Amino acid sequence: MLKGDYGTLLDLLGPRREAVLALLEHLENETDWLWTPASTNHHCACEGGLLSHTRTVAHFMLDLKARVRPDLDDESCVIVALFHDAGKVGPKDNPECRRDAEGRWVLDPDRVALSHAVRSIHLVSRFIPITEEEIQAITYHDGQYVAANRVVKNRETPLLLLLHFADMWASHVLELEAGGPGPDGTFHPRGALG
Repeated sequence: MLKGDYGTLLDLLGPRREAVLALLEHLENETDWLWTPASTNHHCACEGGLLSHTRTVAHFMLDLKARVRPDLDDESCVIVALFHDAGKVGPKDNPECRRDAEGRWVLDPDRVALSHAVRSIHLVSRFIPITEEEIQAITYHDGQYVAANRVVKNRETPLLLLLHFADMWASHVLELEAGGPGPDGTFHPRGALG
């Protein structure tokens, strides 16, 4: 049984539902997925921040998709949004992020140097059969902010562009302006929940 609250996101899964559930079970039972922060000192730098962030990205991405690209597959959007940052997790007994003596979040300096996007693809592909478009979206979701991502410049798929914008909007606007998650565990603009 899953411990995390994924709201209605899991209802949008289709043929890969069991694979997604298997990955979520692994993340919840074998890693620090449920309590790790999304970042060490920026957006959602708090306990449980990664799960809140990925849920916020997924909900915002689906809302955006409905407005600009309703033809994109809901299941594909849920998969890339929920797991774009999965590479930030570590084993429960050796988490990627931990608190130092002053209580600040710090990254494990002994971990093999890989981008979190590459780690995400490695982890996701062990459980879920993913398409090339989904691989591109997860791998390059940080967009042109990362020099290595310039390989896809002007060749981004709509899925990548939606994920990138949803991730940036969530981390640079919603999560900073909201002052904390709303009752559903996701971040919304101030006053949006009425």
